[in-house]
Amino acid sequence: MILTNALPVTMRAIDCSKPGGPEALRPVDVPLPAPGEGEVLIRVAAAGVNRPDVLQRLGFYAPPEGASPYPGLEVAGEIVAVGGDSARELLGQKVCALIPGGGYAEYAVAPVLTCLPVPPLLSLREAAAMPETLFTVWTNLFERAYATEGDTVLVHGGTSGIGTMAIALCRLFGVSIIVTCGNADKCNAALDLGATHAIDYSRQDYVAEVLKITDGKGVQAVLDMVGGDYVPRNLACLTEEGRHVSIAFQRGATATVNVMEVMRKRLTLTGSTLRPRSNAFKGLVADELHRTVWPHVAEGRLRPVMDKSFPLDQASEAHRRMENGTHVGKIVLTID
Repeated sequence: MILTNALPVTMRAIDCSKPGGPEALRPVDVPLPAPGEGEVLIRVAAAGVNRPDVLQRLGFYAPPEGASPYPGLEVAGEIVAVGGDSARELLGQKVCALIPGGGYAEYAVAPVLTCLPVPPLLSLREAAAMPETLFTVWTNLFERAYATEGDTVLVHGGTSGIGTMAIALCRLFGVSIIVTCGNADKCNAALDLGATHAIDYSRQDYVAEVLKITDGKGVQAVLDMVGGDYVPRNLACLTEEGRHVSIAFQRGATATVNVMEVMRKRLTLTGSTLRPRSNAFKGLVADELHRTVWPHVAEGRLRPVMDKSFPLDQASEAHRRMENGTHVGKIVLTID
């Protein structure tokens, strides 16, 4: 292992080994992790907070085999050590990275393949809020659902981290985006961020509204994180050859669909989870993002919508904010 300079033996991390509410998140002192072949050690400046972290805290989303047991799927900071034969020139570089776990800590191990450079126009807090939502939206909406210029798509949770990233990417790549939100204020926030249309699902039938907006034709793709009884309603929003992509299931993992409608409209139903995928796959995505999307980041045309920052030791407060649903955009933890 090659180091920039001497490193501590231990570090502060957030443990959630005993499932429970936000109070289950506990600061602990643990051994400093060491990067292996093809990995780097990042001194974390900030870590993104995401819905899968909440699921892990509740005991419903265990880390993949070999991953850190601590929550946190994205970080930004400085590379302070490289493992194996990783290039020495990486030392000292400021990067953000998608990681399989361990982001809620002062140091985190990341695969070299999933690191992206932090451009001067992006703060480390902003950079930490990018990887998880960017990788997720890109692979599911633009790759699995083939969203392309001129399409209209439906994305639920318009003011979530996923929703705000979807709005930003659709705006950049000429895709019209209809989002759903839980109240009028959030709809207005989504419209201010660039959503083409925003539907208040607490007062409106989103299926009827989508068909009204599209003159009865429907949308080319739906990005769904709700599941359950939303799935058949989503299918009713799709046009012929439409694509439905599931990335979460807050209302349940099972759904009843009309197969005849799927056949008649020649629909595609698919979905994915990102965390268990191989580093090789994530590296291919990172390479594509670096070529296709990162120039927009470097020039200031794409940046995350930031909600609120909390010190690492207040991770429980960050989770409370996420669970109460009042946030717009990304919540991050910061390390002094």
